[in-house]
Amino acid sequence: LHTDLDPGSSKIKYILSGDGAGTIFVINDKTGDIHAMKRLDREEKAEYTLTAQAVDRDTNQPLEPPSEFIIKVQDINDNAPEFVEGPYHATVPEMSVVGTFVTKVTATDADDPVYGNSAKLVYSILEGQPYFSIEPHTAIIKTALPNMDREAKEEYFVVIQAKDMGGHMGGLSGTTTVTITLTDVNDNPPKFAQSLYHFSVMEDVALGEPIGRVKANDLDIGENAKSSYDIIEGDGMDIFEITTDAQTQDGIIRVRKPLDFETKKSYTLKVEAANIHIDPRFLSGGPFKDTATVKIVVEDADEPPVFSSPTYLLEVHENAALNSVLGQVTAHDPDVSSSPIRFSIDRHTDLERQFNINAEDGKITLATPLDRETSTWHNITIVATETRNHSQVSRVPVAIKVLDVNDNAPEFASEHEAFLCENGKPGQVIQIVSAVDKDDPKNGHYFLYSLLPEMVNNPNFTIKKNEDNTLSILAKHSGFSRQKQEVYLLPIVISDSGTPPMSSTSTLTIRVCGCSSDGIVQSCNVEAYVLPIGLSMGALIAILACIILLLVIVVLFVTLRRHKNEPLIIKDDEDVRENIIRYDDEGGGEEDTEAFDIATLQNPDGINGFLPRKDIKPDLQFMPRQGLAPVPNGVDVDEFINVRLHEADNDPTAPPYDSIQIYGYEGKGSAAGSLSSLESSTSDSDQNFDYLSEWGPRFKRLGELYSVGESDKET
Repeated sequence: LHTDLDPGSSKIKYILSGDGAGTIFVINDKTGDIHAMKRLDREEKAEYTLTAQAVDRDTNQPLEPPSEFIIKVQDINDNAPEFVEGPYHATVPEMSVVGTFVTKVTATDADDPVYGNSAKLVYSILEGQPYFSIEPHTAIIKTALPNMDREAKEEYFVVIQAKDMGGHMGGLSGTTTVTITLTDVNDNPPKFAQSLYHFSVMEDVALGEPIGRVKANDLDIGENAKSSYDIIEGDGMDIFEITTDAQTQDGIIRVRKPLDFETKKSYTLKVEAANIHIDPRFLSGGPFKDTATVKIVVEDADEPPVFSSPTYLLEVHENAALNSVLGQVTAHDPDVSSSPIRFSIDRHTDLERQFNINAEDGKITLATPLDRETSTWHNITIVATETRNHSQVSRVPVAIKVLDVNDNAPEFASEHEAFLCENGKPGQVIQIVSAVDKDDPKNGHYFLYSLLPEMVNNPNFTIKKNEDNTLSILAKHSGFSRQKQEVYLLPIVISDSGTPPMSSTSTLTIRVCGCSSDGIVQSCNVEAYVLPIGLSMGALIAILACIILLLVIVVLFVTLRRHKNEPLIIKDDEDVRENIIRYDDEGGGEEDTEAFDIATLQNPDGINGFLPRKDIKPDLQFMPRQGLAPVPNGVDVDEFINVRLHEADNDPTAPPYDSIQIYGYEGKGSAAGSLSSLESSTSDSDQNFDYLSEWGPRFKRLGELYSVGESDKET
């Protein structure tokens, strides 16, 4: 830098400010020369903006306004091209023509594209020829060979180079890889692995069962390899069918109709496999289909018998004789050996065993009488079994229709009861009755009605046949009276039109009733004549009920009074509260428990039976207590009484009042002691008898005697 104000003296000072001043760029303050102190990189920063100014060295005062200038970094070729998006993957259909677009690659160069050729790139193929080519400037990759076959080679590895400096010497370069895969097209037809297939099948194979598989291979893949199979020729086109397995692309041959070894033993089929998706570009290469021959041999199997008809219908009259033949079923063994057949009835379909069948010829006969009115149809199952192999069984349904014969007489449809008004008029219709017949004639029912011969000249009633097959009952006169006759019985003969005709007699009950003036029935009983006092039947019933109730109350009162007067305890002898037990054994004193049987004291009333309550009825029924078992003589009476007291407290049959039990035995340890001390184990000197004076006047003398004895001893 230099200023026009510089006369060449050293009073001017140059200063520099801005981007990189003092670090990247420095200035000689005397001469104004600017120097770069570091290596510059255009790709990092392409230009720097700086400001220079001349000032007085002594005063630092500016000599002129500051000047701005720009330092631009000039590019050199120091960056190689780079494929940022690599490596690449691309696909192209097989059999493509030359020049078919595959993909495009892109390389970048950090050098200045404007200055020089540092960023001018040229593309080329290092590996992948002669299959593919690349445009030098656009980097578009294309096919270079025609008819590349995926089935021969599916994947190609291509190396692409990008070089700057326009591709000249000294330029920098970078590379990337492109993996190119050929996609499949349908350029291969299906081909059977063999031209002839052999299969065998049993004649009793189930319909729809597969009997074999054929396979047409296709070098293509995916949708292009899918084929459909069809039977185009052969003598079994209607017997067999072929379908495609979607997973394995096999052709599955199945049985469509039943096979019969005795009719046809082998079949020959021509099977075709054709591609489903066809590419029209390759039709000139030939048809995309193939054919193969399939031979199927039918093997003999032991088959069950075959009936001459899938179902049978038989008709029989209900009056058919027992053992008469109703019809016949036939069956045969279709096998070459032709085993004899035996027939039987499945008794689950003929629980009442109404039919039989001849095991040899299949004739069905009647075993029990039939009644069409009970059952019109009988459905049974006939079983045919091979005599040589009992596992070969066939069944056929047989429907037997029972035909009607006139074997039932007509009768009234319901139990009719007619009502005749006392004020009725002559010729009035009393009742219309109808008849039913269990039989079912072809032309329908037609009934004939008549009165019994002795009733033809009946003075009270007559009959009239109606067009609808019903009968009207008419009164011949008026003036019927309930008091004179309440009920009339009219026998009527009903006949049908069958062959032979059947008839029955039904009796119609006609009741005379009191009616209103307009003919409405009001009363049909004779209460007006039975009750002349004017009381109705309801009032009479109420009075009778009251009388019966009073009688019941009186009976209950008397019964309760008698029950109250009876004692609560049932006992043969008088109930004595104090019981004296006599025994002739003197005993050995109060300590002697061996001289008598204490069991005698256990129940003074006796050990047989118990004393039941009469005043109340126990809620629970208890079994009578058994007689008390003898207790060993060594049992303490005090313990014995406590046990009996506990039993009485818990016994529902015990009296509700306190009962005092008195025993002659005082028990061990009595406070009063014994009245006899002849054989006492203790002496008089060991006892104190002062308490006898406290027992009252009855024991006064005894107390004095014992007291004197004590005084004598002391004296």
